[in-house]
Amino acid sequence: MCEPQLYGDEWKLVKECFDTNWISSKGRFVEEFEGLFAEFCRRKHAVAVTSGTAALHLALAALDIGPGHEVIVPALTIISCPNAVHQQGATVRVADARPDTWNIDPDDIRRKLTDRTKAIMVVHTYGCPADMEAVEDICRQHDLILIEDAAEAHGAIYKGRRAGSFGDVSCFSFYANKIVTTGEGGMLLTDDDDLARKIRRMKDLSFIPERRYYHQEFGFNYRMTNIQAAIGVAQMTHAEESVRCRRRNAILYEERLKAVPGLRLPFEPPETESVYWYYSIVVDDDFGISRDKLMEHLERHGIESRNFFYPIHRQPIFPHLKGENCPVAEFLSARGINLPSGNTLTEDEIDYVTECIKNVGKGQ
Repeated sequence: MCEPQLYGDEWKLVKECFDTNWISSKGRFVEEFEGLFAEFCRRKHAVAVTSGTAALHLALAALDIGPGHEVIVPALTIISCPNAVHQQGATVRVADARPDTWNIDPDDIRRKLTDRTKAIMVVHTYGCPADMEAVEDICRQHDLILIEDAAEAHGAIYKGRRAGSFGDVSCFSFYANKIVTTGEGGMLLTDDDDLARKIRRMKDLSFIPERRYYHQEFGFNYRMTNIQAAIGVAQMTHAEESVRCRRRNAILYEERLKAVPGLRLPFEPPETESVYWYYSIVVDDDFGISRDKLMEHLERHGIESRNFFYPIHRQPIFPHLKGENCPVAEFLSARGINLPSGNTLTEDEIDYVTECIKNVGKGQ
């Protein structure tokens, strides 16, 4: 689906960790990676952690979100988002997706606001920037915290600003299939000096330098290792190249699929640059077969694909959301398919995938 691309420098820097014996969270690469990523996203502070999920949880904890609060998340997103809210004892609420970008719908956010709403978590679905201007307006009007989940959008641009430069805090993942990877890992970014200090302290069990092993607040062991950060430093040298690869893939896919009846291709809104973390399509009735049948067809031809996320309000672990009405998210979840999308894809491989899609009704 999304093979990681390692450029060669990763091993050189990882070897330095072993040669110098700096393999834990100490060592030069953690701070260097944080600096490079903060500069990449045009943020003041970056704090490296163990995963994107850890980043979301730590953001909520550092912002004092907990019992009695509600956090609105997209109905169509990965389970990490509501899980982090639940971990903090806050209540998960969902807002429907927009039918064009598949991102959270600001109009539905407004409908879901209550006097207990504390924060909005926005996700750039599959690498397409969400309508941040509209969400920022809602947060200003209602004095809400904005958490930007940019885990799928390294390098994406919204109205001249990089994904990761919005909100009180933004969060990234560096899982193996991400545009920048450290195998596992995550990052929090903020422009708030006090919040950055608090996040940095809390990720390290809330140790304080004045009195070692004495704790005035709860903390977590979310430290990224020097080895992971070394991989990240090497990856950042090629970050722009990786973004260009994803956008090249999207151009090739669109050229080959735009005339196929019954397929909805990704939409890139004006003044945005999607990074197409996954190249995703939606299968309509007039395509001739269902999404699931198409996935089976691709599998028979040696092509891995993935369905869209299952709606949060239909997840059994959140029974309080069972009555929510998010028809767009449900429609997209039932019909959406993610195609192979990694940087290592060749044009011949994209030709093969698209020909299999076009020939599905011909018995080929």
